[in-house]
Amino acid sequence: MAKKKAVKKRTSASTSKSPAKKTVAAKKPVVRKSSKSNPASLQSELKKLDREIVKLANKRCAMTVKQIKADPEPRKAMFDPKSDEELRENIEKFNSSGIMTNNAIRGVFRQILSSARRQIHPQRVAYLGPAYSYTHLAALERFGDQADMVPVNTIGSVFEEVNRGNTEFGVVPIENSTDGRVVDTLDMFTRLPLRICGEVLIAVHHNLLARCERSEITEIYSKPQALSQCREWLSRNMPQAHLHEVTSTSTAAQLAATKPGAAAVASHQASVEYDLQIIVEGIEDNVNNVTRFAVIGEEVCDPTGSDRTAILVQIKHTAGSLADTLQIFKKNKVNLTWIESFPLRGDEPGYLFFIDFEGHIQEPQIKRTISELEKRVVRLEAMGSYPRSGIME
Repeated sequence: MAKKKAVKKRTSASTSKSPAKKTVAAKKPVVRKSSKSNPASLQSELKKLDREIVKLANKRCAMTVKQIKADPEPRKAMFDPKSDEELRENIEKFNSSGIMTNNAIRGVFRQILSSARRQIHPQRVAYLGPAYSYTHLAALERFGDQADMVPVNTIGSVFEEVNRGNTEFGVVPIENSTDGRVVDTLDMFTRLPLRICGEVLIAVHHNLLARCERSEITEIYSKPQALSQCREWLSRNMPQAHLHEVTSTSTAAQLAATKPGAAAVASHQASVEYDLQIIVEGIEDNVNNVTRFAVIGEEVCDPTGSDRTAILVQIKHTAGSLADTLQIFKKNKVNLTWIESFPLRGDEPGYLFFIDFEGHIQEPQIKRTISELEKRVVRLEAMGSYPRSGIME
């Protein structure tokens, strides 16, 4: 009789060791919801970011206050164009791969700094108004909207406000890349002993603003410089409209908002402020249209290595006097950046010259130049040295 083979009972252990008989349960795929399809999750993440941004912004503001108070000269630290320019350069460097524009990021920092300075002392700034004129935009660029902005009707009034101590600073247009000098500003420098302690360069883009259709425009208002900077476009595209000069682009925008058939040449910000439609944007004849604004006050700026100095000189009214004067700059290798002349007032013949050049008045090369000029000219007034500024879009 054949013997039955002994059958060993399989244990659970032997079952687990046998790959052939191993049963693997199929894993269910993990479905992850995209943040795009999960608004609640996205909103929660945004809330966290907002909390962190607010926290960091306040921390930056508090540290700026501490930095100003710790400075040996807190008043000087309140107005520091060199530091502002370094911050602008750093922001552009840090934002090289960001999706926000440099202008937008700079605006955030500008308000933080402005808020910090207000914690210590509100800065009062006079400017050629009304609000949202290009001079107002330049003042906001330099001081932020936490400064006490004082609008006045004329460039002369800006100088008077600063000279009388009603404001610490003033902002006035001084030069345009299309039209050149701003006569009223340079004339006031010959009248009052104020210095230039900073500059703001604004890329000026003019727009045609109105509350009516383009075909219904019969009158166009703006300040003389703005109309001049758009003269070719206006003559080519709006020949039927009468041009009217007013004191500022903001005044023009106010008229366009209230007068039937009226339009203004003004900024994009003015269109928002006065609820105007942008009929045509970018109507300036020169796409690289830049206006330089001077910050006037009593502050003395330290050298930065990238400075300008402005002087006012009266030379002898004789043949060759101007050539001899300019030879001094050539001899000392000082680069002139601007020169303008004004006839002397009264019966005295001759001219005053406004001269702008590279360098700081504390540098040996510039000191030597000034010293040699004083020996040759009839009158010389140093109007200030200040850091050069980048163009703000």
